[in-house]
Amino acid sequence: MRRTALAALCLAAAATTALTGCLPGDNKADSKQDTSARSSKPSTPNSPKGPFPGLTGGEIAVRAIDATASASSLRMAGDIPDAESGGTLGIDMALNKQGECAGTMSVGGQGEARLVHTGDTLYMKYDEAFLRAQSEGEPKADTDAAVELLAGKWTKMSAKGSDAKDIASFCDLDTVLGDAEDGHSNATRGKTTTVDGTPAIVLHEKDGKDRYTLYVATEGEPYVLRIDSSSAEDPGTVTFGDYGKPVPVRMPAGEVLDLDELG
Repeated sequence: MRRTALAALCLAAAATTALTGCLPGDNKADSKQDTSARSSKPSTPNSPKGPFPGLTGGEIAVRAIDATASASSLRMAGDIPDAESGGTLGIDMALNKQGECAGTMSVGGQGEARLVHTGDTLYMKYDEAFLRAQSEGEPKADTDAAVELLAGKWTKMSAKGSDAKDIASFCDLDTVLGDAEDGHSNATRGKTTTVDGTPAIVLHEKDGKDRYTLYVATEGEPYVLRIDSSSAEDPGTVTFGDYGKPVPVRMPAGEVLDLDELG
C-alpha cells in the first residue's frame, strides 16, 4: 500500500514496536504529486516565497524525509498509539545506524523502563509500576516475585534472542526509517515557527481521513523536527532532534542480572 511521506515517517517511528498508529490509506490523488515532489525545480510559475523559495509543500516534505532518513543518528520522543494494548507507548530514544540505542519507554504512562543496546547485548531496567502494569492478569504471587527480582535493577540479555530481537531491531535507525524514503507527499505550505528554538516551516498533509502536520528545519539540513497526527483513531506526536550526535550508550555499572542465565 502506498503511503505519503509524512505517514511513512510517522509509521516508521513506531515500526518495530507493534504499533499501528499513523497507518495511512492509499491516496491515489497524490500520484501526480509524487513525481514533482522529487524534482528540485519549482512546479509552478508563481514560486512561494520565504524558506525553501520555489518549492511546494510536497517538495519540502520529501526533502525533509530524505534528510532525516540519511542522518547517522537522532533522538525520537513522543506518545504513540499502541494498537495491541489500546493505550499509548511513550518513547524517548536516541539511536543510530550502528544499531545502538539508549533511552526510556513506557506503556500507557504506567511506569518506565530504561534500555541500552550496544554490541550484541540489550540492557534494561524496569521500575515497579512498569512491571506491575505489564503483569496485569498474572497471579499476584508471580507479579510480586517479578517485582522483587527485577524492580530497579539492571538486566541483560542477548539482543539476538526471541525476547529481545524486536526491541533490538527498533534500535537500528536504518530499520526504523527504512520505509520513509519510499513516501510521496501532497503537503501544503503553512506558517513559519520554531520548535525548541529551531526555526521551522509548518507543512500540512492529508492521507485519506488522516491528517498530519510536519515541522521542518529551515536552517541547515531540512530535518524533520516534529510530526503531529490528528487522526481521530491514531493521534500522536513525535519529535526528532540531536541529529548526528553520539548515542549515550554506557554499560551499566555494578551488578547486572543475566536473564538468559535465569531462563
